[in-house]
Amino acid sequence: MEYRYLGKSGFKISEITYGNWVTAGSQIENERAIASVHAALDVGITTFDTADVYANTKAETVLGEALKGQRRQSLEIFTKVFGPTGPKGHNDVGLSRKHIMESIDGSLERLGTDYVDLYQAHRFDHFTPLEETMQAFADLVRTGKVLYVGVSEWTAQQLRDGAALAKELGFQLISNQPQYSMLWRVIEGEVVPASEELGISQVVWSPIAQGVLTGKYRPGEQPPEGSRATDENGGKNFIQRWMQDDVLERVQELKPIADELDLSLAQLAVAWTLQNDNVATAIIGASRPEQVTENAKASGVSIPAELMERIDGVLGDAVISDPARTEDSSPKQREA
Repeated sequence: MEYRYLGKSGFKISEITYGNWVTAGSQIENERAIASVHAALDVGITTFDTADVYANTKAETVLGEALKGQRRQSLEIFTKVFGPTGPKGHNDVGLSRKHIMESIDGSLERLGTDYVDLYQAHRFDHFTPLEETMQAFADLVRTGKVLYVGVSEWTAQQLRDGAALAKELGFQLISNQPQYSMLWRVIEGEVVPASEELGISQVVWSPIAQGVLTGKYRPGEQPPEGSRATDENGGKNFIQRWMQDDVLERVQELKPIADELDLSLAQLAVAWTLQNDNVATAIIGASRPEQVTENAKASGVSIPAELMERIDGVLGDAVISDPARTEDSSPKQREA
């Protein structure tokens, strides 16, 4: 496992992060989720990403249980705040001072720790003054409950505005967590250039496009039983955009490139995201420990420029790169 600095800071993380979105607390049983965390530790992954909204707080509890007994100083634990949690009342959502201050205490208790290494604004809040949000984060940094602050799925301008306020308040934004993969490249046009300018790294999620880039979904065939595409608890909804024969055929055409590098398609997909210098880490999820072990082998892989060009040629217009899609990710109305 190799390690990279996160943003313009002295904080290093593993370039593969274990994430428990969709899986822990909902899609798979806790025992298998805990075994997957232990597999991550075994291959040198030290960075773990979750959020209070995942499985309505249950995912944090599972992660806390899985990390129990580990040396805290050797781990980097990330979580997020924004989405509706608990009974989902009118103040149980967003980036208000009230929600942030109450949410961090709940997350710390569930994770079994006195602090989180990175606390992230899970989306941009169009209904709370940005000054209020950033002041709350600044106060959490000063109390020691939060060491570093990041965001998720913010646009280039939102990053600039947030970074400027953070600087005024005596801390810095060091990360953004966007969706990013061979098929979904919407951050490349605006978010990445702004982040490079501001000293912000990307912590990317879904590097294998919810499993599509593993090649297990084949054109003209039903999805494998038990796969994310058949999961009615949420996984199926996220993968639908890629379940088209044209896309699935192109993914199959990537296999010779993966073979040249002695990689699986999943390893190729994860390694591809790490070729972007602004990406500090790629988040992988897993429903089985073996998936963690295999996908972690993408760490340290260098893909030659000519193969990167061949990947672009194979995927062609299946790639989504419109920068406006980032703005679409933040809700324009309250969920609660």
